[in-house]
Amino acid sequence: MNLTQSFFDDIRGLITSARAIVARGVDLVQVRTNYEIGRRIVEQEQKGEERAAYGQEILRALADRLTGEFGKGYSLSNLKSMRQFYLLYQNRIGQTMSGQSKTKSQTVSGQLPSEGDQESIGAFQIVHTAPGQSSRPFSLSWSHYVFLLGIKNADERSFYEIEATGQNWTLRELKRQFDSGLYERLALSRDKEGIRQLARAGQIVSQPQDLLKEPLVLEFLGLAEKSRYSESDLESAIIDRLGQFLLELGKGFLFESRQKRFSFDDDHFFVDLVFYNRLLRCHVLIDLKLGKLTHQDLGQMQMYVNYFDRYVKLEGENPAIGIVLCKKKHQALVEITLPKDANIHAREYQLYLPSKEELRQKLEEWIAEVEG
Repeated sequence: MNLTQSFFDDIRGLITSARAIVARGVDLVQVRTNYEIGRRIVEQEQKGEERAAYGQEILRALADRLTGEFGKGYSLSNLKSMRQFYLLYQNRIGQTMSGQSKTKSQTVSGQLPSEGDQESIGAFQIVHTAPGQSSRPFSLSWSHYVFLLGIKNADERSFYEIEATGQNWTLRELKRQFDSGLYERLALSRDKEGIRQLARAGQIVSQPQDLLKEPLVLEFLGLAEKSRYSESDLESAIIDRLGQFLLELGKGFLFESRQKRFSFDDDHFFVDLVFYNRLLRCHVLIDLKLGKLTHQDLGQMQMYVNYFDRYVKLEGENPAIGIVLCKKKHQALVEITLPKDANIHAREYQLYLPSKEELRQKLEEWIAEVEG
């Protein structure tokens, strides 16, 4: 009997999905359990003496006994994280757990019933709600949340939690996006309401401007160590690390081609990198420039965009977006060269992680300027 590939793939997909759900369920049960431990620690502290030393004594005694029975996962530092976790998230979770802590489902996986998608894992039920919902259930691993606890700004912490959930970031990817100042770089290109939206719902891509951030951080290319490199070197490095470049570009990007050629009569032209954004339903063209941005660079990109709009764009798709990625742009030159409604943008890139303190300072100054 012949075993068809489609039949095998169907069964294989079922098993793979089941394993992923079980693994994710184990992570979420751990997170909810740690939340409950944190809640009980805080409640025990509130019953005792009103002094900081009392709380420390409780934690040390608890850590000694739990570590002796269950191992290093319940060390003093971990118990402190669980306590902090409860204190930071108790208002969001509200009564989803603490109101009914005596029941098994509420003690471990306590999720309120909802109209959202549900997964049953053994005796536990996981409920998914939309990103930005006021009572979002926990959806990341404990390691993710331990990292998020270190982010002091509540809006920034909420943004990274939403994005890590929606984009399925690994812990390593979450750390990299935080280190690159993604929140600040997106916030600097938005108005005050747009900044609030980042905290409530993450990065929503509904117009070309929503894709833009500055600078693009390309430290993963490894070119910073070279004293000299060419545009071809830059392009090749991007292709070699395309997955990381797509992560840096943001949501909805699909790679289509490099050195995309089109011709007029006997003249041939090449677009360095061509992407498609499925959220905006349009092509995104990127031209790489090492030197100082010129008006010729912008004019050339305008020609590329015009070509795609007239000869490549399909019915129902939106106009192409052109981005000239350069080491140093001249904003006044961009403004005088391009009409205000142009779908052409110049953006700077850098080959090292930015200073988060400098980005935060810029953001604070920008907000103060807007409010003033």
